[in-house]
Amino acid sequence: MLTWLWQFVKCYKPRLVIAIVALVFTSALTLSLGQGIRLMVDNGFAAESYEGLASALQVTLLIIIGLAVGAYFRFFMVSWIGERVVADIRRQLYARLLTLPPSFFEDNLAGEIQSRVTTDTTLLQTVIGSSFSFALRNTLSFLGGITLMFVSNVKLSLVVLAVVPFIVFPLIIIGRKVKRLSKDSQDKVADVGAWAGESLQHIKVVQAFTRESFVNQQFSNAAEDAFQTALRRIRYRAFLIALVMTMVMGAVTVMLYLGGTDVLAGKLSAGELSAFVFYAIIVAGSLAAVTEVYGEVQRAAGAVERIRELMGTEPTIKNPTTIKQVDFTKAEPLISIDALSFSYPSRPKQKALDAFNLTIQQGERIALVGPSGSGKSTLFDLLLRFRDPQAGTIKIKGTDIRQLGLEALRDFYALVPQQPVLFSTNVLDNIRFGKPDATQKEVEAAAKAAHAHEFVMDLPDGYQSFLGEQGVKLSGGQKQRLAIARAILANPKILLLDEATSALDAQSEHLVQQALDELMKGRTTLIIAHRLATVAHVDRIAVLDHGKLIDVGNHQRLMGTSTLYKRLADLQFKSYEPPESARVSAM
Repeated sequence: MLTWLWQFVKCYKPRLVIAIVALVFTSALTLSLGQGIRLMVDNGFAAESYEGLASALQVTLLIIIGLAVGAYFRFFMVSWIGERVVADIRRQLYARLLTLPPSFFEDNLAGEIQSRVTTDTTLLQTVIGSSFSFALRNTLSFLGGITLMFVSNVKLSLVVLAVVPFIVFPLIIIGRKVKRLSKDSQDKVADVGAWAGESLQHIKVVQAFTRESFVNQQFSNAAEDAFQTALRRIRYRAFLIALVMTMVMGAVTVMLYLGGTDVLAGKLSAGELSAFVFYAIIVAGSLAAVTEVYGEVQRAAGAVERIRELMGTEPTIKNPTTIKQVDFTKAEPLISIDALSFSYPSRPKQKALDAFNLTIQQGERIALVGPSGSGKSTLFDLLLRFRDPQAGTIKIKGTDIRQLGLEALRDFYALVPQQPVLFSTNVLDNIRFGKPDATQKEVEAAAKAAHAHEFVMDLPDGYQSFLGEQGVKLSGGQKQRLAIARAILANPKILLLDEATSALDAQSEHLVQQALDELMKGRTTLIIAHRLATVAHVDRIAVLDHGKLIDVGNHQRLMGTSTLYKRLADLQFKSYEPPESARVSAM
């Protein structure tokens, strides 16, 4: 863990040096207090000298002032390094997460990932910012105290040191158990957070089905599980602390007896014994403190394992070694899909796309229709390189998309999903997500083109209105129009529409369809559609079934050539005849 953390700490060596100097300085001054105590006892109390006592107190006061100054620099520098390092780790961890494909987040709970970014890194901040400083300071105090004890009295020092092996070995053995239990505890806490976040995010469904008591019980079980795991870790740490206190204080008691007899026999002065007792208490307290911090460090080690595991995850989709550029002046189809085959890792024998071929010209509008599971959404994922196919190629103007930079490739597209994605910020920032450097006028122009400007201006603060989590303050149609405004602002070459009007009422669908028509003008568009009435105007319709391309053509042609398309169309367009009983009752 320390080796891994050093790569982040070493960037701030000047501040680290100041912190270490302040640490050594304060530790030395703390130990020198023992000599101040010796002077007070021997030159003041024992000698019954006011001058000797005043002189000893002056020395002690100077030491205390030096301690205060050193403590300020030590605490500030160490805390600064702790906060800075954790911020760097969080940034690097988040940057790594952004490189991982969507498939990674499908296999890992969002709450679990958030726990590693927040809770685990916060634990690291505590350890780096205070525990390490505390441990190092007490280690220096322990070593310095042991040295001064031996200088003062070898016999008494050996008594205190005799208990050290009985502390160190349990410390190592129990520390390993604490580390393992800490990792388990952090995992359990992450599970609790994930369950809480998910149930609260979908609170309408929970309350609509009156399952409050059920989810509450599930959360309680998860919380109790986390508590029991933490309790096992606490038991080990409590036992370790009790063991250290017993051994250390027992050794100090024996030392006091032997030292007291030496004072009574005249072999040792009262001041020397007082100084020795001070050093022994420093050593005992330092050892106990290091033992307690060791448990915290082991807990942090469990958090580091979780963070390193996440940071060590390599993205399955990467930029090519040599990045090519697309030449849009070439006389080639805009998109060429050739013998494309793909199977999901969870279903390797079942092909989501099977030898799929399709050519799309620039400015063409193509609709993808077919039953659920026919491969429409999978094709969108492959076009965006969220996944790579097992066979076949996708080319843009003759260039394989795997030879393009990921950012450049995805800049060609704008995706309008079935469920619009809005962020917990204002209207302006949500639309500007399509083009971060857009001006206010550009944002408003995009909103007007998406038929969103009017309802935005009716909001309390217009474009500065906060939308809440996932745009909860807007209707479905309003959210969709903001998503379309974002796509208009991005001005993509290729538009991907994933059933953008399926969840809307007639009025909202009309407004959204108008916005989509504006967005699709002069733009290559691929549309996933289940409602065939929304795609009757497109240039071509591609019919998919079980990952295969069954037929391609316009609506009139497919009604005569494709059995599957005709069946889907008949189900949607055929007028509904009510049963005889319903007609009679209506009369």
